[in-house]
Amino acid sequence: MNRWSKGFVQYYDRLMGPLEQKRFRRIRAELVGKASGNVLEVGCGTGINFDFYKNVRVTAIEPNPIFRKIALERASSTLAEVHVIEGNAEQLPFTNHTFDTVIGTLILCTIPDPVQAIREMKRVCKPAGTLLLFEHVRHKNIMLATLQDVMTPIWKKVCDGCHLNRDTIELIREEGFEIVEVKTYLSSIFVTIEIRNRG
Repeated sequence: MNRWSKGFVQYYDRLMGPLEQKRFRRIRAELVGKASGNVLEVGCGTGINFDFYKNVRVTAIEPNPIFRKIALERASSTLAEVHVIEGNAEQLPFTNHTFDTVIGTLILCTIPDPVQAIREMKRVCKPAGTLLLFEHVRHKNIMLATLQDVMTPIWKKVCDGCHLNRDTIELIREEGFEIVEVKTYLSSIFVTIEIRNRG
């Protein structure tokens, strides 16, 4: 991790605070509120979603030790039952068909192999279970998409590997999920995706 990425990770909550309060908090609350049953949150970060869980049991995995430490502190003060563990989205440490709901928010942009991560989320999700995602994606406008392509190499270095230009919705379609609903936000740069696992 370079010094720029390290700074981004250490001050993530502070840097993202204004955007979270003005825009993302409502989006997260609506999405996470759909979770039911036994829930897996992949790449929980600092645990920003934890306050939105209601009447569910949550296993939250996070590979980054700085984020994980903050998430553990948040989990101890939330109303939901949340267990934070070390884990990698590309090799989820769970048996097949374990979870009713799998959630990921702003993760597939950063994971080195997003296709493998999607396959792992599909594997651990029960047949007819639900996958809930909040992501930023490659824009459909060619000029904006080209700008994302140009900015991504620098953005990755500054923001801990984050890609601005991943076509996440297409990756999901290619893996055989049934997309139930897509909602767009902030000029269609951000999306929420509700997916049913076909098993």
